[in-house]
Amino acid sequence: MTDLQIGVVGCAGRMGINLLRQITASDGCAIAGGSERPGHDAVGQDLGDLAGLGSLNMMVDADPRAMFERAAVVLDFTTPAASVAHAALAVETGTNLVIGTTGMSPADDEAISQAATKIAIMREGNMSLGVNVLAQLTKRLASVLDDDFDIEIVEMHHRYKVDAPSGTAYILGRAAAAGRQVDHDAAATGGRHGLTGERRRGDIGYAALRGGNVAGEHTVIFAADDERIELTHKATDRAIFARGGLRAARWLADKETGLYGMADVLGL
Repeated sequence: MTDLQIGVVGCAGRMGINLLRQITASDGCAIAGGSERPGHDAVGQDLGDLAGLGSLNMMVDADPRAMFERAAVVLDFTTPAASVAHAALAVETGTNLVIGTTGMSPADDEAISQAATKIAIMREGNMSLGVNVLAQLTKRLASVLDDDFDIEIVEMHHRYKVDAPSGTAYILGRAAAAGRQVDHDAAATGGRHGLTGERRRGDIGYAALRGGNVAGEHTVIFAADDERIELTHKATDRAIFARGGLRAARWLADKETGLYGMADVLGL
């Protein structure tokens, strides 16, 4: 059987290197190529040397088009602008795309949705199996606990993370809103500072912490008078996200056009 050819954009980043290692370590998968933005120090380096795998005789490209043409699926954990551009390129080359990028704007969301009418796209803010199970538990718990239980979501990440709250925090908040059957954007609140007044009944609160090298920690708190329920997921290594991304790539390889999530991949 021919190995599944998988490309990686942003291959020199922390996630990119983890993805390269996961692909190499997985039976039935092969690296179709890797790319970085023009001017990046990694351009022209051997992909294997970059990821500590030994020479693969495959160089990091500044132009990802050739890689998209070779690959059955491309993995993208980059930036919103880059992911939108990669989605357009994937449409041109007929390549299925896995997107793990967070911090997208409504316009970015629309561009991805439009691309998914022509190719298969699996997009998720967190590809950890544990986090996606946590989202399902959050939805279920929110559906059985009424507004006497205030919902707060606390997340912490490494000092280099540029968006807040995290994409995973929003996954959990939207799961809670779905369980409560309320509009998430109307209920969401965050960044409390100064004299904020009393907490509104029914709000879904967010708090973001940054520091150290924390890969990702998320806690959903259901707090009522005299009792509290907390659901927590802690990631200690980004490899869990890479494993999830690779699982998504395998699942997406033969899918028809459409926009999918990790719940589809995991059968949740």
